Amino acid sequence: MALAIKKLEQKLDYQFKDKSLLELALKHRSLGAKNNERLEYLGDAILGFIVADLLFKKFPKASEGQLSRLRALVVKGVSLAEIALDLDLSQFVKLGPGELKSGGNRRESILADTVEAILGAIYLDSNEATLRKIILKLFHEKLSELSLEKAEKDPKTRLQELLQSRHFNLPDYTVTDTHGKDHAQQFQVSCRVEYKKGEIFVTTSTATSRRKAEQQAAENMLNRLISLH
Repeated sequence: MALAIKKLEQKLDYQFKDKSLLELALKHRSLGAKNNERLEYLGDAILGFIVADLLFKKFPKASEGQLSRLRALVVKGVSLAEIALDLDLSQFVKLGPGELKSGGNRRESILADTVEAILGAIYLDSNEATLRKIILKLFHEKLSELSLEKAEKDPKTRLQELLQSRHFNLPDYTVTDTHGKDHAQQFQVSCRVEYKKGEIFVTTSTATSRRKAEQQAAENMLNRLISLH
């Protein structure tokens, strides 16, 4: 464990004064009562605050809605899972036998939660200023890619608003197929819209998560409906 801790500290570019905090941050709830959920809660809250503060200063003309959507792009589960992959967290996270057997060390949600727990642990071991520097480093690429154009509403929201404005029923999303191994699953999702009475449109998309597939299917549906007018 000591070797793993040292290796992860090198990736984080941070040395813990209290190594037990990092050890706890890596323990999933499947191991029992002593797990990383409290640290995850803390890390989630502090990450949200620091990112909100950074965005507030970076985009002085952005509206509250734009800032909220930009923050969501940075702190959403998929982004955190990508950070986890950069840190190679799958080899460090500690799971119960059942969760480990099912490939939990590669599951996006578990990896994302572990990132938040680690950030919480760093905060407790140091201070906000130190954690801010680490967040700036870990999220540098994601933060630098942000623009007000990316703050536009996501496809599912835009599709819902379009249908509501025309007094049609909301779309129905269905997972029609999943394939691949647990750590590399592909989700096929259909988006079904009853645009006019008796007129049904269906679009599909395949992605590495259900959320991504739904957004892409919604985008496809938007393009289809807009082309009708």
